[in-house]
Amino acid sequence: MNMEASLTARDRVGIQDFVLLDAYTSETAFLDNLKKRFHENLIYTYIGTLLVSVNPYKELDNYSKKQMDTYMGVNFFELPPHIYALADNVFRTMLSEFNNHFILISGESGAGKTEASKKILQYYAVSCPSTRLLNNIRDRLLLSNPVLEAFGNAKTLKNDNSSRFGKYMDIQFDHQGGAVGGHILSYLLEKSRVVHQNHGERNFHIFYQLVDGGEDDLLRWLGLQRNCQHYSYLVQVWDCAKVSSINDKSDWRTVRKALSVIEFSESDIEHLFGIIASVLHLGNIKFEADVRGYATLDNNQEMHWLLGIPAQVLQQGLTHRKIEAKTEEVLSPFSVDHAVYARDALAKAIYGRTFNWLVNKVNESLANKVNFSEPEATVIGLLDIYGFEVFNVNSFEQFCINYCNEKLQQLFIRLTLKSEQEEYEMEGIEWEPVPYFNNKIICDLVEEKYRGIISLLDEECLRPGEATDLTFLEKMEEKIGGHPHFVTHKLADQKTRKTLDRGDFRLLHYAGEVTYCVVGFLDKNNDLLYRNGKEVMRQSKNAIIRHCFPSTEPDSKRRPETVVTQFKSSLVGLTEILMSKEPWYVRCIKPNEAKQPGRFDDVLVRHQVKYLGLMEHLRVRRAGFAYRRKYEIFLQRYKPLCPDTWPNWKGTAAEGVRCLIKHLGYKSNEYKMGRTKIFIRHPRTLFATEDAFQVCKHKLATRIQAKYKGYRVKGDYLKQKEAATRIETCWRGLMARKEREKRSWAVTCPLICSRFIKGFMTRNQPACSENTEYLAYVRQNYLTRLKENLPKTVLEKDSWLTPPPIMQEVGYSPRSCLHRRAMVLISVDVSMFKGKKENYPFSVCRPFLDTRISIEDINIKVLQMILHEQVKYSVPVVKYDRNGFRPRLRQLIFSLEAAYLVEEIQQLNDWLYWFFQGDLVLQCDYLFEALTKLCVIANKQNCFKVVQGSIRFDIQPGREGFVDFKSGQESIVYRAKNGHLTVVRAEFRQC
Repeated sequence: MNMEASLTARDRVGIQDFVLLDAYTSETAFLDNLKKRFHENLIYTYIGTLLVSVNPYKELDNYSKKQMDTYMGVNFFELPPHIYALADNVFRTMLSEFNNHFILISGESGAGKTEASKKILQYYAVSCPSTRLLNNIRDRLLLSNPVLEAFGNAKTLKNDNSSRFGKYMDIQFDHQGGAVGGHILSYLLEKSRVVHQNHGERNFHIFYQLVDGGEDDLLRWLGLQRNCQHYSYLVQVWDCAKVSSINDKSDWRTVRKALSVIEFSESDIEHLFGIIASVLHLGNIKFEADVRGYATLDNNQEMHWLLGIPAQVLQQGLTHRKIEAKTEEVLSPFSVDHAVYARDALAKAIYGRTFNWLVNKVNESLANKVNFSEPEATVIGLLDIYGFEVFNVNSFEQFCINYCNEKLQQLFIRLTLKSEQEEYEMEGIEWEPVPYFNNKIICDLVEEKYRGIISLLDEECLRPGEATDLTFLEKMEEKIGGHPHFVTHKLADQKTRKTLDRGDFRLLHYAGEVTYCVVGFLDKNNDLLYRNGKEVMRQSKNAIIRHCFPSTEPDSKRRPETVVTQFKSSLVGLTEILMSKEPWYVRCIKPNEAKQPGRFDDVLVRHQVKYLGLMEHLRVRRAGFAYRRKYEIFLQRYKPLCPDTWPNWKGTAAEGVRCLIKHLGYKSNEYKMGRTKIFIRHPRTLFATEDAFQVCKHKLATRIQAKYKGYRVKGDYLKQKEAATRIETCWRGLMARKEREKRSWAVTCPLICSRFIKGFMTRNQPACSENTEYLAYVRQNYLTRLKENLPKTVLEKDSWLTPPPIMQEVGYSPRSCLHRRAMVLISVDVSMFKGKKENYPFSVCRPFLDTRISIEDINIKVLQMILHEQVKYSVPVVKYDRNGFRPRLRQLIFSLEAAYLVEEIQQLNDWLYWFFQGDLVLQCDYLFEALTKLCVIANKQNCFKVVQGSIRFDIQPGREGFVDFKSGQESIVYRAKNGHLTVVRAEFRQC
């Protein structure tokens, strides 16, 4: 059902495109439409080409292969809104315009961003061209997801599978649309989660997968126990190790399989899991204070498992700091608090750098290895990045995430306005300025040079002296205290001050107010790893660790860039990437906090609609005109409403639309005619047009039905008339033929009778033309009667039927030996072939002879060798060679002792063969006679097998040959293309 057709059901299922919402400025109308569709399990709705997706928190049956095929190659608005429709439209636009695109998937944690990204990847995996190599790349693209989710996702308060890093993936396509490679960029991994989790949250999935799902031998080798409670980094919140919605054992198997497909070597996998185990062991290292207050290790049990680093080196690295004093280095001991900080900093650095190594390793596997000679492939980017986050306690991570969302919202509005203006200009329609909230003021508050929050935070981190989180807060109050989007406890009025602690500051984001706690801002922004910590890691035996902490890394005395500055730079790079591509958007919404299906929390959804900027986007898309369609599409749908355009319009589509809307009575302020599209200002105009079309459609259906029924009845009548004519013609022809036969028989019958009488009268005379037919009839009649009246034994001389004189003359007397022998042959022949050979009735009427080759025609040398064996029968045959089936003329001779196959040419060395040694293929014109003779001479009547269709024989040991029998117009024997000898027998012809 396309978008226009769905308007008839708008009261029940809402409107598929918010652009057609009449009260488009009303948040309430927006929410009502969203809720109406949600309760009908219609989780997707458009705002133009933007897709709004509401998480259903249950499995839906609209993601099958059949559903993918339905949306493949279909116009964007032709079917109901779906993630597949957006993915297909992006794909087809990329192929037709040969340019780059990206899909921005945004929404808060738990709204379904990761699932939307997976659905798009799965769609491309199915819809793209398929070869063995392309399938391999497709599998790697798909399986990179579970690997990165295991190492980069975790359970949070709002989502059991929350992405704790931002991910941008480029999928590379060749000119035919085949996925030939990919590349992944990661942003701001939440490393602090490795050492600390809030109440109700977990560490990264991979730790629990390894402990719960790892094989016993692997855990033993890593020094781990199958119990998360034994590891400090996993039990800060004791009741969250097990989550009902997460199956760590199953996920472990998926990750192991994915690592193999992505071409991680066994050595890489061992070192990777060795690092994960080492982080757990590192978290179990405890410190105690000695008498001077310096940190010492409580026990050395965990040291054995830490990356193959010598225990003494590791112990020193965890309890001392190396300080350069002029030309010498001095080791300064840590206090217990400093040692814990250094341990946690090392754990975060190990995990963070390993994650970056993992992403680079995946990128090596996804690199384009298909088309080296082609120009740069077109790409579709997928940006799955953390959504706007508001928790009870918001810290440094939420500040960075929400700053990222501010930048993306700024980009989003800019690109949306740009695309709208470009379309209006391209269609020659005047652009009407759109009022919207410009969040540049907030972005400047955060990132402005020297005065922005980022600059103030970096300045506080880098300045000498005792800088603390509170001094950072005081500096913000001093520098930006008058900003309308910034407030603290000190700056707030009496009412607002009650909602702020002394260590809090509040930003008024485009999505609403967020209160941040400054505690930990400086430490997390510094993310310091002491220099000797890096030196300790370089002594590891783990190849990945040595790669992540290279000896070539400069140990500069200058402090490295802070975390927030690095993040700001990466956002600038991301913005440049996105600005170079055509944008598409998926906005994900979480319907309730409890993750319950069918529950729609109006307050929560309203908040998300606001901070996702959906109302601003709708206002931009409705900048004057709610509906726009190409002339061809609009005319094709609504042409039945005008007599001049129905059923076929002969002119251009634009002229047809102009004629149509004139007939419908559109007012001049209700529409504009562009170069290729019609723009309709108000949804009610379109609704009225659609309702009129639905009424017209029913009338048309009735008329078409009537026409069709008349066509069917007329067709049936014509068929019956034609059938009756044919029957009449056939009957008349039959009657005419019968009449002709009667007249012909009246002429022919006297002639037949005359020939029969003449034959009877001359039956005792020598054979001549007058009695030949009669004598043949007599012989056949006698043999037929004799077949039914054969004596029981050959010795009953008096029980034979008396033959006619013509048969007595040639030795067929019942009492003659020749006659009895002939009768025996007939009896044997009948028992052997009757009912088994199709052409037997046409062959039995041919009289058998004693032999077909006279003694004079047999080679004298052959006779000399076999004369003593008494030659009984001989017949000419054709022998077919075993190789190539070439025909050779031969003589087949039966004696009392053997059968011989003799060449006609007189060569002594090459003319004698035993018939029964090996398989020979022979052709004989007197088949029944020869085989009957052989049966009588050998006294074996059941040694023949009559087969139909095809027969197999041995050419030589281990090699077979075949003879195929067929019927045709004429008899022929030849070698077929399949190597078989093919025998074609003419229909109803004697053999």
